Amino acid sequence: MNSTPQTEFWRGVRDTFPLIVGAIPFGIIFGTLSESGGLSLWGALAFSAVVFAGSAQFIALGMVSTGAAWPVIVLTTFVVNLRHFLYSTTLLQQVRHLPQRWRIPLAFWLTDETFAVAVRHYAEPSPIIHKHWYYLGSALIMYFNWQLCTMIGIFFGRVLPGLEEWGLDFAMSATFIGIVVPYLKNRPMIAAAIVASGLGLALHGLPNKLGLMIAGLAGVATGFFLEKRLASNRMTEVGEAQ
Repeated sequence: MNSTPQTEFWRGVRDTFPLIVGAIPFGIIFGTLSESGGLSLWGALAFSAVVFAGSAQFIALGMVSTGAAWPVIVLTTFVVNLRHFLYSTTLLQQVRHLPQRWRIPLAFWLTDETFAVAVRHYAEPSPIIHKHWYYLGSALIMYFNWQLCTMIGIFFGRVLPGLEEWGLDFAMSATFIGIVVPYLKNRPMIAAAIVASGLGLALHGLPNKLGLMIAGLAGVATGFFLEKRLASNRMTEVGEAQ
């Protein structure tokens, strides 16, 4: 296949579409809950446009509605979004050649779904010259979808009270599972997932989503420690072989 900006862009849109299906009900639910959570129409739309982070938006909205202090809200959402630091580190080598006018918006539009398809595309043995257009196509379709679903949720939240109780949020959980499972290819990744999910369930009852923060940090620390340990063991084996 010939690689041009146009073909790469639309391929990014196409490859991201299956993941959008899971994000649609998630965005609608956020729009539905925004008004009852204390946000105005324009406040909810601005939240999705500027923050553009589903899980962080839900957590922040819940904490705002309970009157949590803003430093706690900021800290919680920061920890929840720490995974984006890992995403950015992974993609850095692929986009560092781009000018600032590319890197800044691509960083803002980076999501779990876009990372999942972009990192796989960058790993393909083909020239890198136009692959940032693939990234852009994936990012923009996700962004457009999130804004549209927020507006739909706000509308239906007013005409269909109780929409948040329909269980639509399960679609996003299934999407996350579909994103994560293909990358569980070694012991550090598997251990990180087990530790994070186990602690997330065990500490679910803690206030202010503290259990989620602890689980996320513990999962990252577990994966990092095991990865370092395996690297050290490999170096030891190489040294002994020499």
